[in-house]
Amino acid sequence: MLRHTRGRAYDELAWLAERGPLRTRGARPVVRDIGYFEPRPGAIEAFARIGAGDRLRAMAFRLELGQDLRWRCTAVELGGPRPPRAEAD
Repeated sequence: MLRHTRGRAYDELAWLAERGPLRTRGARPVVRDIGYFEPRPGAIEAFARIGAGDRLRAMAFRLELGQDLRWRCTAVELGGPRPPRAEAD
C-alpha cells in the first residue's frame, strides 16, 4: 500500500485501520454513494458515503497523478477522531 500513498496519507490510513471506525456488530459496511471533483488536471478529490449498521459516514480522499503517471492517495479523512498532527504539518 505504501507505493500508492504519499505524505501523511499512509499514516492516516494506518491510524484509521487500527481503530476500525466503520466496524459494527452484525452489519457490514456498504458504500451508498460516491462522487468526485477535479480541482485541477492531475488531482481528484473523491468521497464515499458508507452505511454501517444504522450509521452513515463519509470518507474523503485526494488522489494525485505523479510524474511516473501513477495515481497516489495524498490525503484521507473520515468523520470522527483524527490522528494527531505534528506541529510542522
